Amino acid sequence: MTTAYNADEMMTVTAARQLRNGAVCFVGIGLPSAACNLARRTHAPDLVLIYESGTVGTRPQVLPLSIGDGELAATATCVVSLPEVFAHYLQRGRVDVGFLSAAQIDGYGNLNSTVIGDYARPTVRLPGSGGAPDIAACAREVLIIMKQSPRSFVARLDFMTSCGYLGGTGERRRAGFPGAGPRAVITDFGILRPDAVTEELQLVAIYPGATVDAARAATGWPLRVAPTLETLPAPDPADLAVLRELQAATQAAHARALRIDLPRPAQT
Repeated sequence: MTTAYNADEMMTVTAARQLRNGAVCFVGIGLPSAACNLARRTHAPDLVLIYESGTVGTRPQVLPLSIGDGELAATATCVVSLPEVFAHYLQRGRVDVGFLSAAQIDGYGNLNSTVIGDYARPTVRLPGSGGAPDIAACAREVLIIMKQSPRSFVARLDFMTSCGYLGGTGERRRAGFPGAGPRAVITDFGILRPDAVTEELQLVAIYPGATVDAARAATGWPLRVAPTLETLPAPDPADLAVLRELQAATQAAHARALRIDLPRPAQT
C-alpha cells in the first residue's frame, strides 16, 4: 500500500536523496533545511551542516526558524564568526554543496531573492541576498529547491542576486566562478539539470502522476526535456515517517517557545 504524500514532502524527500553521506553542506532556511536534516536522519548521518550564522556541524533536533535560531548554536560542533564561515570554509572550497531557494529562477539557474519589479520601484522587496551570492559562486556544486510556476520560473529575472550559468555555454566558467554551479533544481514536478553543452536547465526526471505538459505550463521559458526522462520513485514510507516526526517536533517546540515569549495578560 502506497503512503499518501503532498508536494512539499515529495520535494523534500527527493532533495534529501541528492545528498551524499559525509558531504559538507551550506544550508538555507526552509525546504533546504528540511531536506538536509531529513538526509542526516536517514541515509547521510555524517552530513556536515553549516548555516550562515556561523554554526558548523550543527545537528538540530527541530528545524530552525531562522539562521539565528538558538537550536543551531546549541547543537553545533563549533560556532565561528560570519567572516570566518565565508573566508575559511566557503571561499576556500571546503563546502561540497550549497543548498538554496529563491523567489525567481531563469533557464540557466540564475536566482533572484532581491526584488520583484523594477529595482528602484519594486512591486515586492524580498529578504535580499544574504550569503546566497557567495554560496552560488563558491560551493563545489549547488542544489536548488523551488516550487515551479510561471511567476517563479521566468524567462528573465527582475534582478540577478546569485549566479547560475549566467548566459550558458561556458559563460560562468569564463567569468571565473570557482564552483560548478547548480547541478539540480528540485521542483514540485521533478528534477531539472543543466545540459552538458548549453547549460540550459532541462527536465530530466518527473514525479509519479506529473506530466511534461504540466511542467512546461508551469515554466516561463520553453522548457526542454531530456531524451530519456526518468520517473522518480514515490517517497519511501520510512522517509515520510522521519520527516513527519521532525515536522511535528518542530511545531511543538515552536509552539512552546511562543507561549513562553508572549507577555502574560495583566491580572485584574
